[in-house]
Amino acid sequence: MSNPSTDRTRLHSSEGGFSLTELMVVLAFMGIITAIALPQISKTLAAMRLNGAIRTISNATALTKTKAGALFTRARLYIDRGTNSYHLETYTGGQWVVDGGTTWLPQNVTFDFAPVGGPPQGTQNPFGHAPPCLDNMNNPVANTSCLVFNSRGIPVDDAGGPTTADAVYITDGTAVLAVTVSATGLIGVWSTPPLANALWTIA
Repeated sequence: MSNPSTDRTRLHSSEGGFSLTELMVVLAFMGIITAIALPQISKTLAAMRLNGAIRTISNATALTKTKAGALFTRARLYIDRGTNSYHLETYTGGQWVVDGGTTWLPQNVTFDFAPVGGPPQGTQNPFGHAPPCLDNMNNPVANTSCLVFNSRGIPVDDAGGPTTADAVYITDGTAVLAVTVSATGLIGVWSTPPLANALWTIA
């Protein structure tokens, strides 16, 4: 038969917790793991934000093209580089009218392509942001770019002729991404490291 006092002693000794030293070692280990992982996590999240932003712009460009055909009019993606935002507009009743809400780029992402020195091969000519948007008095608006489509889904310039000048560039300093529109209306998404001699690849 077991001795009750001995059982109580054994039970008590088996319930001992962690010592302060053990807790400090565990916390230090967790701190080291966090310090190693945090930069990689931050880099991954930044890449996801940048890629998400260019996909959203690409989708907005496709929607603009579709809207022009559906309404048998011109439509444009109005890009405000000063506020890092963009929205869709349609040409209705002889003037440009906002169609839908405004979208802003994520934090630390801007409409820029520095230091890249050229467009994806076989796409844009000349290189740079799409031409400035025109207001309803046909005056260019500073710090803007517009991707304009006619009712047949073809990108057009101010005179209504087909153009290969339409492109949007964004960056967060770690990469430069682009949406380009060919003269036939084909929309492309591209990516390159931030290099003067760009290494564009399909994104």
